[in-house]
Amino acid sequence: MIKQIPRLLGPGLHKAGKFPTPVSHGDDLNARANEIRATIKFQLKKVLCLAVAVGNVSMTEDELLGNIMLAVNFLVSLLKKRWQNVKSLYIKSTMGKPHRLY
Repeated sequence: MIKQIPRLLGPGLHKAGKFPTPVSHGDDLNARANEIRATIKFQLKKVLCLAVAVGNVSMTEDELLGNIMLAVNFLVSLLKKRWQNVKSLYIKSTMGKPHRLY
């Protein structure tokens, strides 16, 4: 039955971003859930702008800086012409003004 889930429900679940993740018996569910919540997903479609959450209030400045650098470098590595396709980069907090990085 489990082998039929990706074939039958895969297209609809993948489109909604809810595709199930396999978990073995020895895995800690809390750690696995926190790991999945901490990952971001870049969906490059035919849009001109992209917004991604890279941190939260409880993080230190060094952690935020590391997350921003990692996210920007990974995003640029996905683009065909690398930095030539990037016009500008902004960082914005929930309640604050956006700051232009590039």
